Amino acid sequence: MTSILGISAFYHDSAACLLKDGKIIAAAQEERFTRKKHDSSYPQNAIKFVLKFANLQLSEVDQIVFFEKPFLKFERLLETYVAFAPRGFISFSKAMPLWIKEKLFQKNLLFNNLKTHDKNYKSDKNIFFSDHHLSHAASAFFPSPFEEAVVLTADGVGEWATTTVAVGKKNNLEIKKEIHFPHSLGLLYSAFTYYLGFKVNSGEYKLMGLAPYGSPIYEKKIKRLIDIKEDGTFRLDQRYFNYSIGLTMTNNRFNNLFGQKPREPKNEKIKQFHMDMAASIQKVTEEIMLKLAKAIRKEYNIKNLCLAGGVALNCVANGKILQEKIFDNIWIQPAAGDAGGSLGAALALWHVENGNERIVNIYDDMNGSYLGNEFNQVEIETELRSLGANFKTLDYQDLINQTSEFLLNQKAVGWFQGRMEFGPRALGGRSILGDPRSDKMQKNLNLKVKYRESFRPFAPSILKEDLSEWFNLNTDSPYMLIVANISAEKKFKMTEEQNKLFGIDKLNIKRSEIPAVTHVDYSARIQTVTKNYNKRFYDLLSKFKEKTGCPILVNTSFNVRGEPIVNTPTDAFNCFMGTDLDYLIIGDCILNKKEQNMDLKKDYIKKFELD
Repeated sequence: MTSILGISAFYHDSAACLLKDGKIIAAAQEERFTRKKHDSSYPQNAIKFVLKFANLQLSEVDQIVFFEKPFLKFERLLETYVAFAPRGFISFSKAMPLWIKEKLFQKNLLFNNLKTHDKNYKSDKNIFFSDHHLSHAASAFFPSPFEEAVVLTADGVGEWATTTVAVGKKNNLEIKKEIHFPHSLGLLYSAFTYYLGFKVNSGEYKLMGLAPYGSPIYEKKIKRLIDIKEDGTFRLDQRYFNYSIGLTMTNNRFNNLFGQKPREPKNEKIKQFHMDMAASIQKVTEEIMLKLAKAIRKEYNIKNLCLAGGVALNCVANGKILQEKIFDNIWIQPAAGDAGGSLGAALALWHVENGNERIVNIYDDMNGSYLGNEFNQVEIETELRSLGANFKTLDYQDLINQTSEFLLNQKAVGWFQGRMEFGPRALGGRSILGDPRSDKMQKNLNLKVKYRESFRPFAPSILKEDLSEWFNLNTDSPYMLIVANISAEKKFKMTEEQNKLFGIDKLNIKRSEIPAVTHVDYSARIQTVTKNYNKRFYDLLSKFKEKTGCPILVNTSFNVRGEPIVNTPTDAFNCFMGTDLDYLIIGDCILNKKEQNMDLKKDYIKKFELD
């Protein structure tokens, strides 16, 4: 048996993954353990977890691989500063001490940290380094259900590459083309995230959610920033940006082009201007992704596409690629960002470097992305008692039946079952659930449970067999990474007055039979659920359908704004007590908010930073 430990760390979304004979055993993000969102520190807890889950000591692990090459990254940093000198000296002087002290000598840093796990780990000879975008590409291709695929990766930046095209066949994967820093679709999108007053590297999905409230009236102006070729390749005009040399994403020239300074989130509300800007950059992003997809389909004539990198989390763009039928099949890595680099680095080492055979799984090799922590019933009850929680334990059928009753009575339910998800989406393991038929559920969950902006959309989880009846989609979407429209039969027609509404005023209009998951443009980010990977969630959906005729539930991540998704029963109880959740279903236990000791209530609104 050969084992490989994959690690991503030191930038954002640190994570660890463990393979045994090429099979994915466990993977988790460090943020889930430290409760610090997008934690970039050495993944001490995530490594400890994957080793324990695989029943291995670190000294028994055959190979350890880091997801990128620090010397190449340092080369890019130096060359960029030289190219722009003397501008950027302040950011250069801030970056250098950290690089010289830690990041440049990462093998030594890793070795010293790894030794803390196991005193018998005595040599760094089994530590390897992957290429950042090869790690992304490997995370997308090797777990995919395809024998052969073209792989498109796009993010902010790795070492030099920001966008790559690779071709995977059997156990081989080769990067064919690259676009290099400072020309980056991920950084372009992040520049607008910053400009609209959201946090870079975490608020990009807000931009995507805000876009349908606006009109893309700034598309032409954005195209003054970026030269897009017919094949989707592009160059950014660096005169408008500050990310290469400064401490901000954009500059005054950028502000003057659009006529406003960046929004100050603490004292400036979102206006129609910001919605229109979001709509405009989203449209340009979709255009680039579509052009890239069409060009690589034509060039390589391969029918399957795999996607990874942070831009692959733009599920609206993914939906457009699918809608245009450019490829026969699409598969997207659920942990598409840097966390998934730990997995990709390990898989690239196993298949590409070590030359091991690849056996293709027709469903995929991600186990539904349920790769994290799990707690048995004894552990759950012990932890709940230690917290002072009041709970009832039911048998399985009663649990499913009771939970479905809570949901059809419009209650907000915390759902903590099985293994934790790997990646940014809750997929029915660590979820907050609601009734999609309620026209108040979206607003209530956003404001009273998640403590976040009311415009943020929620996803529908649907029984796979009912998908085509409710949505214009006939492709499996197990990881909530594809957006599609509601079926025409389920839509409600807008009145003339309603059609005249602008911006956030559109929010409270009931648009379909499932208003809680229908976005203002009639779209939804869909998760299809099957019995194979999550029987409990499947059975709950089936019971809800049996009682209501609706095979769908609102599914959002079990956390509040700024908090990582819950990991342990303690995390779940704290979130339950700090929000207006009505019930918590954890293992076979049911907790009713009204039966809890209110002295245990948490002040959650102030606990976590704005995201």
